[in-house]
Amino acid sequence: MSRYVLAFVLAIPSIGMAQSQSYEDTSARFQATYVFQSKRPFAAAYSGANSLSPNRERSYSFTTTAALGFRPWADGEFYFNPEAVQGVPLSNLTGLGGFTNGEIARTSGPTFRLYRARLFLRQHWGLGGPRESLEGEANQLGGEVDRNRWTLTAGNLSVIDIFDDNAYSHDPRTQFLNWSIMTHGAFDYAADARGYSWGVALERYWGDWVIRAGRFIQPREPNQLKLDADILNHYGDQLELERAHEIAGQKGKLRLLAFRNRAKMASFQDALDRVALRGGTPDLNAVRAGEKVKSGLGINFEQAISRDLGVFARASRGDGKTETYAFTEIDRSMSAGLLLKGTAWRRGDDTFGIALARNGLSSSHR
Repeated sequence: MSRYVLAFVLAIPSIGMAQSQSYEDTSARFQATYVFQSKRPFAAAYSGANSLSPNRERSYSFTTTAALGFRPWADGEFYFNPEAVQGVPLSNLTGLGGFTNGEIARTSGPTFRLYRARLFLRQHWGLGGPRESLEGEANQLGGEVDRNRWTLTAGNLSVIDIFDDNAYSHDPRTQFLNWSIMTHGAFDYAADARGYSWGVALERYWGDWVIRAGRFIQPREPNQLKLDADILNHYGDQLELERAHEIAGQKGKLRLLAFRNRAKMASFQDALDRVALRGGTPDLNAVRAGEKVKSGLGINFEQAISRDLGVFARASRGDGKTETYAFTEIDRSMSAGLLLKGTAWRRGDDTFGIALARNGLSSSHR
C-alpha cells in the first residue's frame, strides 16, 4: 500500500530584537509557521475508527510564538513564550505513528487558540576555566559562560527543549516535520497534548562531555491536556550522556538517552488477557489501573561533513509493554538524513534536506 503526502511550509523562523549580537540582557524573538499538506486516496483492505483515512485529505497548521527572555541576575535567565495555534490534521491525528506534521498538536482545531507554551528559569554556575560563547536565539540569551559548569532549568517547557537535541533534526519549524524524525520515535516523553510539561533538569558540562538528568510531570490521562502535579509518583525521568568530537576537522556529537516513565498506564498484555477470558475487543481503558513503568533507550548522532552539509542518525526502542502515554504509537524507530545549506545557489538561509524513518511496534502492541 503506498501513501503520498504533499507538504508545503512557509515559515518566519525568527525575527529578533535584542541589545547586541554578542551579549543580551533581554531579547524578544518571534516566529510564525504555516504548513499545508495533502494526501492522495489509496486502497485499504481494512479501515477502522483509528485508521488513516484512505480518502483524499487536506491538512494545515499555523503557529506563532513570542520568545521573550531577560536576565534577572548574574548567570540567571527567565523565559516566557505565549503561543497561538490553529490547524486541521490528517485523519484527526490517527493512523500514523510517524505523523507527518510536527507542528500539529492534539488540541489543534480550526479555532485560533492562544496559550502559554513556556515559562521557565535557567541558572548557570561556572566552575572556571575556558569560556565559550552562546549564540542568541529563541529561549537562549547571547553571552559567555564557563565551558565547565552546572546548568539548572526549571518550570514549564518541553522535555525535548533540553533532551535529544540534534543540529540537523530537531525543530519541525526549520527542519524535518515528521514526528519520528524531529526526535526519537520511541521516546514517550512526558507532555500534555500540546507537547509541554512542568519539571526540572540539571546539566553538568565538562569539556567535551555533558551529562543531563530531568524529571517532568505526566498528563492525568493519556495524551490529554491536564497535567498530574504528583511529581513524586507520576513522572517521566530522562538521563542523557553527550560527547562532542571531531572527524577530519569537522564537529559532531554522540548522545545516549535512557528514559523511565511511571503513571497509571494500561498494559497491552492485560488487555489481551481480558479478551481471552471474556471475549470481545481489546480495550486499554478497561485495564488502566495502578501505576506501571515504561522504559526505553535511544542513540543520537550528528556530524558535519563540511560547512554547509551535515548528517544525522537516530535509533530508539521502548519496552513495548504499556500504552503510549504522551507521544506517539512507536516502540522502535530508526531514522537518518542530511541537511544542505543553500550557499551553493547563493541563498545561505535556504536548506535542502532528505531523511528516512522506519518505525515498528511490539507484538503485544500490534
